[in-house]
Amino acid sequence: MQEKSISKSVIRRLPRYNRFLEELLREGKEKISSRELSERMRLTASQIRQDLNCFGGFGQQGYGYNVAELRAEIGAILKINGDQRRVILIGAGNLGRAIASHINFEKYGFKLIGIFDRDSSAVGEKIADITVYSTEKLKSFCDVNVPEMAILCIPPEGAKETVSELIDCGIGAFWNYSHYDIHGDFPDAVVENVHLSDSLMILSYEMGTKNAEPKPQKKIEV
Repeated sequence: MQEKSISKSVIRRLPRYNRFLEELLREGKEKISSRELSERMRLTASQIRQDLNCFGGFGQQGYGYNVAELRAEIGAILKINGDQRRVILIGAGNLGRAIASHINFEKYGFKLIGIFDRDSSAVGEKIADITVYSTEKLKSFCDVNVPEMAILCIPPEGAKETVSELIDCGIGAFWNYSHYDIHGDFPDAVVENVHLSDSLMILSYEMGTKNAEPKPQKKIEV
């Protein structure tokens, strides 16, 4: 089956399969049935089989799945097993610093090679052993190092200009924390938008449906 015909919902479940299979490998588990995997992941065994069959299916009747082989296959589908993709990060504020310092890019098939900020007070600092450069040096850096993706940790104001410059530098993929709608102006870009506030609002909704009324705060007498 062609990958383009696979639904987004299936693709978005693959990282979760990858995570659970890594846990199984750490536990020393060599094989697992779809039923056992479904119990771990809180999915139905039928859903797991349907998802994996989108890519040809990897289990054997009466045996289940070889954990290491399935983990490798899913890694290949997600394209995280091969050469590392070169990444730069734009915006060395609190969010950018946290992402650069705490995400293991190499584990997921990426390599962070440069950090940029327009604030002169940040230029020259080191974050995760990477020197922060001025955005004025962005083009010359890209000409030499040829990054493939940019992480945007900048305000939406001015983000269009930054994305346009990055595209001119040959970058066509963005991990976008900026809240700027890249696809509205650059429909051919590959974009994964991250809206932390959206996740918080969804959590608020789910809390509200489980507990119809917020619990009153306890009064503390002093």
